[in-house]
Amino acid sequence: MAQQSTETDWVSRFADEVIAEAERRAPGKPIVCASGLSPSGPIHLGNLREVMTPHLVADEIRRRGHEVRHLISWDDYDRYRKVPEVPGVDQSWAEHIGKPLTSVPAPAGSSYPNWAEHFKAAMSEALAEMGVEYDGISQTEQYTSGVYRDQVLHAMKHRGEIDAILGQYRTKKAPAKKSQKPVDEAELEAAEGSGAAAEDDGSGGSAGYFPYKPYCGQCEKDLTTVTSYDDETTELAYTCTECGFGETVRLSEFNRGKLVWKVDWPMRWAYEGVVFEPSGVDHSSPGSSFVVGGQIVRQIFDGAQPIGPMYAFVGISGMAKMSSSRGGVPTPGDALKIMEAPLLRWLYARRKPNQSFKIAFDQEIQRLYDEWDKLESKVADGSALPADAAAYSRAARIAAGELPRTPRPLPYRTLASVADITAGHDEQTLRILSELDPDNPVTSLDETRPRLDKAEYWINTQVPAEQRTIVRDQPDEELLGTLDEQSRGSLRLLLEGLDEHWSLDGLTTLVYGVPKIQAGLEPDAKPTPELKVAQRAFFALLYQLLVGRDTGPRLPTLLLAVGADRVRKLLGG
Repeated sequence: MAQQSTETDWVSRFADEVIAEAERRAPGKPIVCASGLSPSGPIHLGNLREVMTPHLVADEIRRRGHEVRHLISWDDYDRYRKVPEVPGVDQSWAEHIGKPLTSVPAPAGSSYPNWAEHFKAAMSEALAEMGVEYDGISQTEQYTSGVYRDQVLHAMKHRGEIDAILGQYRTKKAPAKKSQKPVDEAELEAAEGSGAAAEDDGSGGSAGYFPYKPYCGQCEKDLTTVTSYDDETTELAYTCTECGFGETVRLSEFNRGKLVWKVDWPMRWAYEGVVFEPSGVDHSSPGSSFVVGGQIVRQIFDGAQPIGPMYAFVGISGMAKMSSSRGGVPTPGDALKIMEAPLLRWLYARRKPNQSFKIAFDQEIQRLYDEWDKLESKVADGSALPADAAAYSRAARIAAGELPRTPRPLPYRTLASVADITAGHDEQTLRILSELDPDNPVTSLDETRPRLDKAEYWINTQVPAEQRTIVRDQPDEELLGTLDEQSRGSLRLLLEGLDEHWSLDGLTTLVYGVPKIQAGLEPDAKPTPELKVAQRAFFALLYQLLVGRDTGPRLPTLLLAVGADRVRKLLGG
């Protein structure tokens, strides 16, 4: 009997279904969840959903004590399709179009042996930081070592039946050309996703249909046409339309080629016994590789189609100066430079796979962090809703244990402001952070890392220069000389209260309280519309005198950062 979950989040519901399905299909065996990634270029945050959906489900199954494998198939034996705009690559790479990704040179300056390994490495590093445990499978290794030989021969023997299945869809109006693999590219379409996009189904050629494509023995490209095949001897003849080379080989001994994608994917489902694998939204269309694969896996390979949701798009807000990814489309590694792994995991865990969401590289990241910190405190005091608590748990830890965390997680917006004002000066930063809460001071920057480092990187790469904070060196004597009595009085009240209120909470009370006192109210009075106007005018005056602009970082943080003596000097005290 499958163990049912009492939780209500989407991950638990899928885990219930997967466990039940696995017990029906192969009782007692490890439960297999799968993802597929093509290292055809930078693997972006849309592709990460292809990994995070099965990872979260596999991790829940593991938490319940079941043996589970999360396979990531690296589709590194796919053909190289086009030259992406990435550092270290120019149009000379076009000569490699048609070769397997593992036969294409890595970008200039890379330490990796080929194109596929170069782009695989960045994703592997990000997955390790995010606590994603998986078994990686190189499709180059699988095909070139003959692991799939029996499956290839079986598909060739049943090519007529495969052709008939595909033929049911060829007569229909072809859907708009999208990726034929489980990737998510609509809002992130500037990056090439899984390399199977636009792969044909093996039809064509005067000799009939063949679901297998050899890579040429001379130029290494897949621009080949199979001209004949003998089921008895497994002799296969092909010619290359690129270089004119042709040869006859025995498929029972030949390892330099692969099944076409619409046959390859269902073959792997059967071979690996995959129970759960999600796919991109484009797979709901008739004739898509997921729909066709369901028929092929049953009728040709005597297997079963995985269960799994269609997942929706992942968008991006912001991205000022990211250039590491093609066309500025960010990768998981880019996101992890500005946010801690649990926060990035949470963005994927809290939304059902069919819900699209955005990952923030702009000011919105501060609000996201506030939301995360609020959730953390609700989980700690037991007031979080069950689904929210479950999403938090999946973000902060995996079955094997807690993910690394910042020992003292100060608000991200505060750390970003401090990093902005100090320009990364460690002694200055520590002085300010130690004064935020004098009763419980920060004694070492290590307490605030890695969050401090992420906030600092965000300020340095995502906030435009004109929005950076530069504190005045000298008082603005001209502005100070034109102030009316009301404005001078507000500055006097602020300066008189500095020593008594020198902490983040104290200064917050002080800066909001000055206009209230001037209006004859108590410092804790509720603000009226008139009072809010007065507060805004007071804040704008302080910003002008301190940083020469009408806005800036939160005033209490700014005052702490500037320091009491310099505040007095700049405010004419």
